[in-house]
Amino acid sequence: MWPVIRLGDLLTVKHGFAFKGEFFKDTGDKLVLTPGNFKIGGGLQVRDGKERYYSGSYPAEFNLAPGDLLVAMTDLTQGAPILGSPLVVPTVGQFLHNQRLGKVVDIDESRLDRRYAYYLFVWDGVRAQLRGSATGSTVRHTAPERIYKVAVPLPPLQTQRKIAAILSTYDDLIENNGRRIKLLEEMLQRLYREWFVDFRYPGHERVPMVDSDRGPIPEGWQWRQLGCLAEDVRTGVDPREVDPDTPYIGLEHLPEHSIAIENWSTAASAGSSKLAFKVGDILFGKIRPYFHKVGPPPVAGICSTDAIVIRARAEEYMSLVLAVVSSDAFVQEAVQTSQGTKMPRANWNVLERFPVAVPPRDLLVRFDEIAGAIVEMIQSLVMVMRNLATTRDLLLPRLISGEIDVEKLNIEVPEAA
Repeated sequence: MWPVIRLGDLLTVKHGFAFKGEFFKDTGDKLVLTPGNFKIGGGLQVRDGKERYYSGSYPAEFNLAPGDLLVAMTDLTQGAPILGSPLVVPTVGQFLHNQRLGKVVDIDESRLDRRYAYYLFVWDGVRAQLRGSATGSTVRHTAPERIYKVAVPLPPLQTQRKIAAILSTYDDLIENNGRRIKLLEEMLQRLYREWFVDFRYPGHERVPMVDSDRGPIPEGWQWRQLGCLAEDVRTGVDPREVDPDTPYIGLEHLPEHSIAIENWSTAASAGSSKLAFKVGDILFGKIRPYFHKVGPPPVAGICSTDAIVIRARAEEYMSLVLAVVSSDAFVQEAVQTSQGTKMPRANWNVLERFPVAVPPRDLLVRFDEIAGAIVEMIQSLVMVMRNLATTRDLLLPRLISGEIDVEKLNIEVPEAA
């Protein structure tokens, strides 16, 4: 059995800087990292359109260096519980240290491997201790002094390095697949814009443009309202009356600016009445639509009533509907027409009137074949990533606790996704 040591005997945690809001910009060179940049299972996420860059002055000590280890000191107001989640500052880009983050410094590297320290914060054993000592009713938060009291097993340094090497192999594969998903998402939106916004679809040179009440449109195309192509499905479900293992997707599971839904829980964790959805449906987060939470779940299940379940009225409309409702233009329409000030909500009765340029059926089917293959590939990669994460998460506590002896380990570490 390995000795149990307090984190405060192995490292120091330093608070970040209170950057002033008047110097935040939408673009720039220096990105202020916040709790919103942390993934629940560890790692960095960059949120297109929601990042804040800094143009004011600040102490140089709050510049982050590649390889710096950060820990989220607070949860998000709305979203996944990321308190205690770690990330490592990447080698590309300039990043600043926000006050709601802790930077792990003064690691006793004669006793604690830096990569192993990262996986300690990924481990539920540490996260549970942090959450148990956290304070705050609306937003939970911790402090360096509470982190120092967390107890962790400390194997020999060489064993720590082996454990970190095994776990990082899985994370590297997950990260590579995440980059592939990002490229596929960009491909899907670019394809949609070229065909349905710029009207540069295959064979467009031979089709004349004609006038319409919304401007020029290719001959044979027509403007239709989104509600003619898709409907809002509201099939109520009591979570207590379905299999407790039924997938449950809340707003906290929907990623921002991505259609790749990687996370969900189960009906056993759900409370009040929910909505049922099928594979092929699209979930659109209607509360605070500016978060841009929209995507097709890769599994059937139940979801929060704060999501709109959008279902195409015909199979050939599926890819077009997804491309439309995940576009920046549609989300902006949802933002501008949302109701409420403190917690604005999108309204399907308004959004269903959103205009969509619809081509002849043969071109529509062709788009669905191409775009549908892209979506299918994204969802296949999502399931691969979940399987990798599940395997890593099963290994992590057993490796850290010493239940699995890494010196005698007979586990096939994956080489490719």
